[in-house]
Amino acid sequence: MPQQVIQEVESFLGTADFFANPYPLYHRLRSESPVYWSEKLGGWLLTRYDDCTAALRDHRRLSNRDRMTVLLSPLGEEAGKRFELVRRHFCEGLIFSDPPDHTRLRALVNKAFTPSTVERMRPRIQQIVEGLLDALPDRGEMDLIRDFAFPLPNTVRSDILGLPLEDTEQLKKWADDIMGLFGAGADQDRAERGQASLIATREYLSGLIAQRRQKPGADLISILILAREQNDKLSEGELLSTCSTLLTASQETTTSLIGNGMLALLQNPNQLQKLKENPALIETAVEELLRYDGPLQRQLRAATEDFEIRGERISKGQMVCPMLGAANRDPEQFADPDRLDIERQENHHIAFGFGIHWCVGAPLARIETQIAIKALLRRLPRLELKTDVVDRPQDFTVRSIRSLPVRF
Repeated sequence: MPQQVIQEVESFLGTADFFANPYPLYHRLRSESPVYWSEKLGGWLLTRYDDCTAALRDHRRLSNRDRMTVLLSPLGEEAGKRFELVRRHFCEGLIFSDPPDHTRLRALVNKAFTPSTVERMRPRIQQIVEGLLDALPDRGEMDLIRDFAFPLPNTVRSDILGLPLEDTEQLKKWADDIMGLFGAGADQDRAERGQASLIATREYLSGLIAQRRQKPGADLISILILAREQNDKLSEGELLSTCSTLLTASQETTTSLIGNGMLALLQNPNQLQKLKENPALIETAVEELLRYDGPLQRQLRAATEDFEIRGERISKGQMVCPMLGAANRDPEQFADPDRLDIERQENHHIAFGFGIHWCVGAPLARIETQIAIKALLRRLPRLELKTDVVDRPQDFTVRSIRSLPVRF
């Protein structure tokens, strides 16, 4: 790619226009430089569907476990020692593991996320949704994120983990700091905040785990403590890492899916009307919303050896970023990819990841979103955007919305 084009791409990455709509840039990279080294993001960006899925399958050359080490490496050797807790915490958990450790951990965590367990949550999720809609202000306006998309998964999470609802704000603050560890480029202050909040989260969870060991309940933490697979169980470190992930990732993913999804529908009134007239389309609609503007925009892997992708030399220790949002708009995989089509068939998107690291909480996020959107359209048939301005945080990993004012 010519130097002038590289400068254009790097200067556009991270701007307000990029976060408002990253998809034109993804299209450009896919056609001009599908394996692109970004100085700003500190890694190789993969924008073609086939390359992304191949990378997510390649556990020999692309490691999940080593990615936090690579993320922290620009801070230097001394900083690496100072943030050893961060590295160790993530390396002990399911989402940062490689086979064979991942195989073992997944078998244990799956005990808590069986299809029947998730399906049993449906009546409670419906109850929470209806309660949130009952509590909406009489003035006919609300912030869809603050008043609905955030409290719904938060209340569900508190229910399934057995957490006090009054801890919500503190947990959100810790989660935001921890997720900041995955931002673009190493940043000392962000790493310090992330580690401090991670320590606080671990202390909070340690107290809950101790309580559940003494008095197990029907909550997810109790199920994970008791989970067994061929006489194996989660260690204390694995339990803390897994529960921490459930605290941070589950909330943000579902909030963002509902927010992005409703925004997409409100900006595409023909599709919105189609779903209102035929609510049975909700399952294919949610899959299309995941593809069209999903919450998780990229994954991270660390190269364990030198190798090539499409003629580009990937060096050992470099970060490789399968861009899920770009893959889900690849015209080689999806016809007319920039068009929202809630009846789209053969929709093999990778919004929840791909392969063995496919998101373990995906079934729950799907159910929550299906129930939420159906209820919103049924209860608030005149729902519309109050403004064309969408307030998005500058986050390369999670595509979310801070505030979405609507009228109903």
